[in-house]
Amino acid sequence: MSLGSLTERAPGAGPSTAKWIGWTVAALIIWGVVYSQLVPFSDWVVASTGIDPKSHLGEAVQFFAYDTPKVLMLLTLVVFGMGIVRSFFSPEKTRALLAGKREGVGNVLAASLGIVTPFCSCSAVPLFIGFVSAGVPLGVTFSFLISAPMVNEVALGLLFALVGWKVALTYLAFGLAIAIVSGWVIGRLHLEHWLEEWVRNIRSDAAELPPEELSVVDRIKAGIDAVKEIVGKVWPWIIAGIAVGAFIHGYVPSDLLASIMGRDAWWSVPAAVLIGIPMYSNAAGIIPVVEALITKGAALGTVLAFMMSVIALSLPEIIILRKVLTIRLIAVFVGVVGTGILAVGFIFNALFS
Repeated sequence: MSLGSLTERAPGAGPSTAKWIGWTVAALIIWGVVYSQLVPFSDWVVASTGIDPKSHLGEAVQFFAYDTPKVLMLLTLVVFGMGIVRSFFSPEKTRALLAGKREGVGNVLAASLGIVTPFCSCSAVPLFIGFVSAGVPLGVTFSFLISAPMVNEVALGLLFALVGWKVALTYLAFGLAIAIVSGWVIGRLHLEHWLEEWVRNIRSDAAELPPEELSVVDRIKAGIDAVKEIVGKVWPWIIAGIAVGAFIHGYVPSDLLASIMGRDAWWSVPAAVLIGIPMYSNAAGIIPVVEALITKGAALGTVLAFMMSVIALSLPEIIILRKVLTIRLIAVFVGVVGTGILAVGFIFNALFS
């Protein structure tokens, strides 16, 4: 059933409002219980195969078994929630709510929201899709997409414990600056026409939704319709992206990375960014690697540039984004964010030499 047909049902048709609310609450409880068991599930998957969990293959299988349901469940929950939000607000109202009268305020709010959402890059993509489909400005959504994986309390806490509060605070400042400025630049370029056509159609359809005529059941159905439409389109891309990330996560040797990033050469920062892009991890997963690289003699700015590229410009993220963005828009995103990361790497090396 399409969103536009929700208000055409006869009064009193179907289950009662109380039943719909009860079913929704029960589904959310089940979602939470299942989500809490993803780590034991991934451990069980590895154990049931007889693979050594400490081997390269074991790490790759565990990574895939954990992240695949995690990302798909996050996508379903967020899209469902955004579908309900769309039933209350038109895209214009949603845009005004986030951005206010000045576009830059929206970028700051979105980047700040990312600090308290400790998602890896592929987990942030579902939120990005939800924001875009709700009519939030493209530049604002990019500010969130960059900030959510790169600047969060997990990364800041681990950096503080590893290298001190000065580095953690500087990282926070530069990470937010990259997210805010990059999103603002992309927004000023007005590249909404470089979104994939099906995403543009979702944005257009949302503007036609009459919020004042919808009941509670209608709004729940709007969320369900959004899940069917969006999750049904992107799930193959999500699985493909996580598979790439799992393979690289299990088999890329850290010693090779340390040997390259430990060299005192100008090209070490761009080399670290290029090496980091094909990888995939969240902040908690990559910071132990950062610690190992630093102890092996890698320059701090080079290592942090590598860290930023892994969690903000990962190849699996780009593969997933390809479903909603054209190649041209992905190129702009990578170029703008990559330039900011390079600047941070060089500045860090100069400040903390």
